[in-house]
Amino acid sequence: MPKINGNEIRVGDVLQHQGKLWVAVKTDHVKPGKGGAYAQVEMKAIIEGTKLNERFRSAETVDRVELERKDFTYLYEQGDDLVFMDQETFEQIELAKEFVGERAAFLQDGMKVTLEMFEERALGIRLPQQVILEIKEADPVQKGQTAANSFKPAILANGVRVMVPPFIGVGERIVVDVAEATYLRRAD
Repeated sequence: MPKINGNEIRVGDVLQHQGKLWVAVKTDHVKPGKGGAYAQVEMKAIIEGTKLNERFRSAETVDRVELERKDFTYLYEQGDDLVFMDQETFEQIELAKEFVGERAAFLQDGMKVTLEMFEERALGIRLPQQVILEIKEADPVQKGQTAANSFKPAILANGVRVMVPPFIGVGERIVVDVAEATYLRRAD
């Protein structure tokens, strides 16, 4: 693992500190008038989810962890688990739905995802930024609802509720931002 100085820690860096893996959530580099410079780092334990505020002097070193990124294909849901297949070795792994969180609703059969791994253990997952889904339910257009900023609620095929423009109807396919669960545009 590469070692970095305390003043080189940036938001998003994964560090090994006190025998645990931490992600830097917030950093504040301080240079007081008296004494040496230091970085005040707010970290979150990746596995446990606990938080820690730590002060690193610029002369101190800390281990920065490089996570391995592997491409996987989403296969299917099995109870409370989601099954993924490694695209290189074709081995299958199961991850708990809660590991993926609310974004699990956007998983589609055959979807390519990237898992961030450390010592063969999945620590994070990256889904595509956008998916195409069909509208299953939508309120009818209200008369006079033609203002540029008016939206109506709609239910997608995966059960997620989004706000769409009034001209979008049932059966249409739209592009949805996965991170924000918002309508972007009609699908081509």
